[in-house]
Formats: sequence, structure tokens, C-alpha cells
Amino acid sequence: MSQWRDSRGTRGALFDGMEEGSLRAGSSYSPLEIAEQENDGGLNALEDRVTILKRLTTDIHDEVGSHNRMLDQMGSGMDSARGVMSGTMDRFKRVFETKSGRNMITIITSFVVIFFLLYFLTR
Repeated sequence: MSQWRDSRGTRGALFDGMEEGSLRAGSSYSPLEIAEQENDGGLNALEDRVTILKRLTTDIHDEVGSHNRMLDQMGSGMDSARGVMSGTMDRFKRVFETKSGRNMITIITSFVVIFFLLYFLTR
């Protein structure tokens, strides 16, 4: 009996008589000790849940941050593509506005058509 009293203060001794939330038959725990054991079990379960929630919120925060960076990069890419396209459209306008440009487009188009025609004929 003195051995039981010496180990009463340890955590293992508190849960020694517990089986799936109930006490084993024949144990001599007082209602205060039983309530303390139930509170400890509830606190441990709550601590585990809080730890899981912290990990989840950290993962969500990291994921949102990576998505924001990806969207910023995509927005920058779209802005640069818009700039390149507007520059290309300006060049096309200049080519079509001049008479010599029209002749140049006609010559280039003719070469492209002849190239494709020869390519398909030789195949």
C-alpha cells in the first residue's frame, strides 16, 4: 500500500486505473481524483486539437502566401505580354500605313505561301 501512495503523484499512477474513460472495478479513487483525471484527459485532448489546428492554420497561411506570390508573378507576366503585344500592334500599324510596307508584306506573304507549297509538294 505504501508503494501505491508513493506513486500517486506521478501521471502514470493517475491513469493506472483508467480503461476507456472508466475506472476498473475495485479501485479506490475518490470523486475528486476521478474528476481531476477526467479534466487531465480533456485537457490533453484539447491540447492535441489545438496543436493540429495550429499546424493546419500554418499550412493554410503558407499556401495562401504561395498563391499570392504566384498570382503576382502571373500579373507581372501578363503586364509584360500586354506591353509586347501593344508594341507589335504598333509596328503592324506602321507597316500597313506606308505604301512600301504593303509591298513588303505582299512579298513576305508570297514567299511564305511558296515555301509551304513547295514543302507540301515535296512531301
